[in-house]
Amino acid sequence: MPTVYGLRTSGNCYKVQLLLDLLGRPYRWVDTDSAAGATRTPAFLALNPNGKVPLLVLEDGRRLAESNAILCYLAEGSPYVPADPWERARTLQWLFFEQYSHEPCIAVARFVRRWLSPTDARQAEVPALLERGARALDVMEDHLARELFFSGGVFGIADIALFAYTHCAADGGFDLSRWPQIGAWLERVRAQAGFSPMAA
Repeated sequence: MPTVYGLRTSGNCYKVQLLLDLLGRPYRWVDTDSAAGATRTPAFLALNPNGKVPLLVLEDGRRLAESNAILCYLAEGSPYVPADPWERARTLQWLFFEQYSHEPCIAVARFVRRWLSPTDARQAEVPALLERGARALDVMEDHLARELFFSGGVFGIADIALFAYTHCAADGGFDLSRWPQIGAWLERVRAQAGFSPMAA
């Protein structure tokens, strides 16, 4: 079975866990605490020179990093990635949006507020992160006023990617009641057969 190196409380790692659970695929999870330096050891850097999780290691030893690349690989041939080229491109559009417009502010605000000291200098970043994150959530809200999901109109890997940090955005100071369409979408994701929650 494949092995996943990951931190259970990381949204990027949770994406991989959630997809594997939805697929019903067995896997081995190796807890890898990046905050404690576990991704900077010589042994881990030999697996992923970029020193980050999640990392997928296949049975034959091939390795794949970057959460959304892992989603694309694992979902291939499943209902979670569209076969139609246009709908697949729309799915990729949301995966890129998640990494460039969503995660850098929503996930970072969560990290600063949840794991850093209230006196840490990085707390000063939070107001700007909240402003940029709100803009990303506005884009999602607008889309969800027209479609139920982000993966070509049906539930799929773009929804998994966006759900990972959106569902816990309150940890970073976002009041999700401002975005009712997102709230309804979060419940639709949780209602998927095989859904598994992120570790607290």
